[in-house]
Amino acid sequence: MTARAFIVGLSGTILTAEERGFLREADPWGLIVFKRNIDTPAQVAGLTSSFREAVGRDAPVLVDQEGGRVQRLGPPHWPAYPPGAAYGDLYRRDASAGLRAARLGAALIAADLVAVGIDVDCLPTADVPVAGADAVIGDRAYGTTAEQVAAIGRAVAEGLLAGGVLPVLKHIPGHGRAAADSHRALPVVETDRATLAATDFAAFRLLFDLPLGMTAHVVYTAIDPIAPATTSVTLVRDVIRGWLGFAGLLMSDDISMGALSGSIEGRARSAIAAGCDVILHCNGELAEMQAVASAVPVLTGEAASRADAALGRRGRVRKDDDLAALRAEWAVLVNEEAAARRATS
Repeated sequence: MTARAFIVGLSGTILTAEERGFLREADPWGLIVFKRNIDTPAQVAGLTSSFREAVGRDAPVLVDQEGGRVQRLGPPHWPAYPPGAAYGDLYRRDASAGLRAARLGAALIAADLVAVGIDVDCLPTADVPVAGADAVIGDRAYGTTAEQVAAIGRAVAEGLLAGGVLPVLKHIPGHGRAAADSHRALPVVETDRATLAATDFAAFRLLFDLPLGMTAHVVYTAIDPIAPATTSVTLVRDVIRGWLGFAGLLMSDDISMGALSGSIEGRARSAIAAGCDVILHCNGELAEMQAVASAVPVLTGEAASRADAALGRRGRVRKDDDLAALRAEWAVLVNEEAAARRATS
């Protein structure tokens, strides 16, 4: 693999001539799409195809398609999906129904994505929120215990994989306690390490075997008092790779977010030096993309092996599924839960 160790965003719904030339020269490992890149199914399929043509290989295309507040492809062309908390509520009433609904919902999302050339979903979110934390996680979470979050997260990952889409475990090792939104500011968590291990980090340890993971732009002072997980050698080595046992491809969260400081090149270099395999850069600003490309290496060694192993699990779609029947079953489960919530509210 000769790809460079970063993932890019694009500015709009089609490749510009400048972007096409940049992609050919820089050869990023993958692309991530946002609402600004999405119009119709045919347009999205054309964009993903154009990206792969520009880089000259079947490169991964990512999206944040969780449901609820975080859903890049939505009505009128794609179904609306509920936030993760809906599956958590159903799980508390009936664990098997909650897991079934989560697995089905993810499989249906996968079908939507594969149809337009997207093969990686930044899901499941395994963050465990605590009282007083910033609402950036909120109803995106599957519950408030590590065990429940991990169980539903596992079901979601299985549903995506069954539909041919790779899951991305996020935000490692845990964003649920953060009192700030890392899109805007750097969260600092001062909780002791034993508590973090038992709560915030625990769900991720139960999902260690997923193929891809995304770091949290969060400082945990009990482990590294200065650097967030994304740029902390200690967090990546001792917690993510060590205690959690995560062996998949590790990508940073978006390095253009407000949580990080310094130049965009410096951020990219720091994340690579800390142990991230791939840098995620999302805003689609060409000058920043060029700077990131100049700062990151070509994927080689263990990072390349992890990338190859992840992509090797792509596209294994179960051909015997009746999507209409699965969607009908999923709708019954979700609608019953919605009715139960209304009855108790």
